[in-house]
Amino acid sequence: MSTDFDVVIIGSGPAGVSAAFPLVEAGLRVLMLDGGKQASAPRPAENFIQERATQDDQWQWMVGEHFHPLQMRDALSPKLRVPGHAHVFDGFREGNRIDTDRFVALGSLAPGGLSNAWGCGVARLTGAELDDYPCDPDELASSYQRVARRIGISGPASDELSDYFALDGWGQREIPLDTIHAAMQRKYLARRDGLAAEGFRMGRFRLAALSEDRGERLGCNQSGNCLFGCERRSLYSATEDLLLLKRFDNFHHAELVVEDLEQQGQGWLVRGTQPRDGSPGAFRAGQVYLAAGTIASTRLALNALQLAAPVRMLSCPTAAFILWLPTFLGAHRTNAFGSAQLAFVQKLREDVTALGSTFSTTGLPMSEFARHLPLRRRYAVDFLRALMSSCVVGNMFLPGHLSDNQAMLTPDGSLRITGGHHGDVADLLKLAASRLRRAYARLGAFMLPTSFTPGPPGGDIHYAGSLPMRSQPVRGQTDADGQLHGLSGLYVVDGASLPSLSEKSHTLTIMANADRIANAAVRRMQRQPIQRVFHD
Repeated sequence: MSTDFDVVIIGSGPAGVSAAFPLVEAGLRVLMLDGGKQASAPRPAENFIQERATQDDQWQWMVGEHFHPLQMRDALSPKLRVPGHAHVFDGFREGNRIDTDRFVALGSLAPGGLSNAWGCGVARLTGAELDDYPCDPDELASSYQRVARRIGISGPASDELSDYFALDGWGQREIPLDTIHAAMQRKYLARRDGLAAEGFRMGRFRLAALSEDRGERLGCNQSGNCLFGCERRSLYSATEDLLLLKRFDNFHHAELVVEDLEQQGQGWLVRGTQPRDGSPGAFRAGQVYLAAGTIASTRLALNALQLAAPVRMLSCPTAAFILWLPTFLGAHRTNAFGSAQLAFVQKLREDVTALGSTFSTTGLPMSEFARHLPLRRRYAVDFLRALMSSCVVGNMFLPGHLSDNQAMLTPDGSLRITGGHHGDVADLLKLAASRLRRAYARLGAFMLPTSFTPGPPGGDIHYAGSLPMRSQPVRGQTDADGQLHGLSGLYVVDGASLPSLSEKSHTLTIMANADRIANAAVRRMQRQPIQRVFHD
C-alpha cells in the first residue's frame, strides 16, 4: 500500500500532536502513525477507596488477567505495574529493536504514547535554561502559551515556585490539596524563611490536569484514580488531541510500527509492519517528522544516517521516598487527587537543582510500599495498614547532564543503549536525602528509614538530547528548525532534539518545541510551497 502525503508524523504522543496542529491547520495533508496498542484492562468507575472496599471485580484493574504487576516486580515506578498501563509500554523494545545494558528503556506503541501514563507535571524553561537552544526564545514562548492553553493546566498560585514554573498566566485554579498536604503547606509558610536559607522551597505543582470542566473533559473530582485512569479525562493525554485532529479532513491516522526510512528523490518512503497482521506497510511523503519518543526516534534517525558512532543520551537521575506525619496517625483515608500535589525545589550545588513532589497515598496499592520495607511481607502489610493514612510519598529528579548514557546503532539495525550516572550522582543523592530529611522534619514529616531509593539509569522516563539542535549542526545533530543534518526533509520534533535536559518535567517543552518547529515549517512552505513529489 502506498499513499501520498505532504507530511508523515511518526508517533501520536505529545510531540506528534503538537507538530500536527500547525501543519493540519495550514491545509497540508498529514498522516500520523503509531503502533496501535490499545488498553484492555478496565479502570475503576468510582473513587479508589470505594472501589477497593466494595467492587467484586477489582482484580481486573488491580492485577489484570495476565498478572501484569507480578511480571513487573522489578520496576521502580508504580506506573509500570498498573494493568491499565500495560498496553502503553507493551512491545516497545521488540518493535523498535532496542537493546540495553544498565539502562531502563521505556517507550510506547500506543495512541497517545507515554502521555497515557505520565504524571502531568508541567514547567517552562527560563532564559538561562534556554541558553543551549539555537532558536528564537520569543518563538518558543509563543509556543509554550499555545500548547498550555490547548491542553489545560492547573495550579497557579502566588507561591514560592511561581517564577520557577512560569506558567501561572495561562492556568485554571489549583486542585484542592488533601488534608496532609494542606497541613504541610501551612507549616512551610510559617517556616519558609529558614528553609529558603537552606536552599529548600515549596509550592503547588503545576499540572496538565483540569480543575474545571472544559468541553468533553471534566474537572478533577479527587477520586484518587489518577494512576489507574481518570474517568473524567481531567488528566491530559495526547489522545485528547488526537480526537481533535481526526475532525480535520486533511488529517489521517494509521497503525504502523515503523522499521526504517528511505530518502527517495525529494521525498521519503516510510516502511514498517502492520501491527494487526504483521504484513509490511509503506507510506510516502515529502517530509517526515520524527515524534516516536527519544529512544525510537534516535534509532530511526541513526539508521537513516547509517551512523554507527555512539551518541550521548540524557536522562534525569531520580529517587523516591516515603514521609510519615505522626500527627495524622489513625486518620481515615479520604478521597484525594492522586497525582503530585506539592512540589519542592532544592539547590544542591551551583549547577545542580533538584525538583521533587509529594503524592497522597490514596490511589496507590499498599504493595507498592510493603516490598521496600525491611520486614517480612505479612508484617510490612500490617505495619503499613496502620501507617499509610499518615504518610505521603515523594519523588525527586536531578538534571540530565548528570547522566552518562550512550546510544549506538548496531550492524543489524538495533539501538544499543548503555546507561550510567556521573560519578558524583551517588554523593549528590546522599546530600539530597540528608537535606530533605532535615527540611521535612521541620514540617512535621519524617522520612521512613531505608525508604529513600535511587532509581536505575533511564527508569525516570525523562530522556532527551540524543540528536540535539545546534546552530551549526554536524552529522547526528539537528538544526534550529529540527531538521536532521544531511537529510533534507527529515525533522526531529520530540525529546531527542532538545539540546539540554533540566530537572524540570520536560514534556511541555517538548510540545512547545514541536509546535515551534511546525509553525516555522508552515512559514517556509508558505514562501515556497512543498513539492508533491509522489502521485497515486
